[in-house]
Amino acid sequence: MKIILANPRGFCAGVNMAIESLERALSLFGSPLYVYHEIVHNRPIVERFRGRGVVFVDDISEVPNGGTVLFSAHGVSPVIRKHSAERNLRAIDATCPLVTKVHNEAVRFAKDGFTIVLVGHEGHDEVIGTMGEAPANMVLVEDVDDVAALTLPADAKLAFLTQTTLSVDEAKVVIDALREKYPQIVGPHKDDICYATQNRQEAVRDLVPEADVVLVLGSQNSSNSQRLAELARSVGRSAYLIDRASELHDDWFKPTDTVLITAGASAPEDHVQDCVEYLRTKFGATVESRVVREEHVNFPLPRELRVLGNA
Repeated sequence: MKIILANPRGFCAGVNMAIESLERALSLFGSPLYVYHEIVHNRPIVERFRGRGVVFVDDISEVPNGGTVLFSAHGVSPVIRKHSAERNLRAIDATCPLVTKVHNEAVRFAKDGFTIVLVGHEGHDEVIGTMGEAPANMVLVEDVDDVAALTLPADAKLAFLTQTTLSVDEAKVVIDALREKYPQIVGPHKDDICYATQNRQEAVRDLVPEADVVLVLGSQNSSNSQRLAELARSVGRSAYLIDRASELHDDWFKPTDTVLITAGASAPEDHVQDCVEYLRTKFGATVESRVVREEHVNFPLPRELRVLGNA
């Protein structure tokens, strides 16, 4: 057996920032510390922090008045910020700057009188937060069928935005359908799909022809991890989305397989290495690391933590 380790994989700059923010907040304020939604969409990370006294909530009213709450990397709507202020919460904003960029674009387009078509997955935390910036001006589409069903006037003043963790290829199909139906539609100056999502998809796309089986480390509710598994399956490869090595099944593999291993942008590297070690032990696998693209992106901690950390 041969293992190909895809690079880049795993944590992106936004996830690094969010996790470091939560670590810093724990050291400054102790527990209980509250996080609105999961800090990132990764079950092992959430479990680790929960074991250290972090309380993850889906309703801001669950945070006691005057408590400390950290907003997750996926962003929140203005309503949540308003309710936090009304409850006198110490709010720490760990929203990924690339998500904040989409929020700012939504505000700008709405202010200029556009109806905004958001391409994304209904119910995803990021989509809920983005739509909350301009709920009266925004409509959500997930696929070309949703585009076909749109009944906006043919001459409507339209703009589109996208969730940051979509499949690049699938988003292009939906955007192309929007442009065909509404030639006047405008988009952001720069692609909304984040650099890390694009780079991890590029690595899988380049390396998957060499693989028999693909392992994607990531949680089921992680959009960008799901897209990596779908990309591998779209070219006929068996692909499995797992959180940890204990979920591996020996009958997924033949002793002579080439196994491509990657990880979504919120999946920790120690679980990747656990899978590598399992396949080494069980199948005598050798390992080759392949770099498709270098990444050198870092985001600063939220201002609230930088100020307190330097006090």
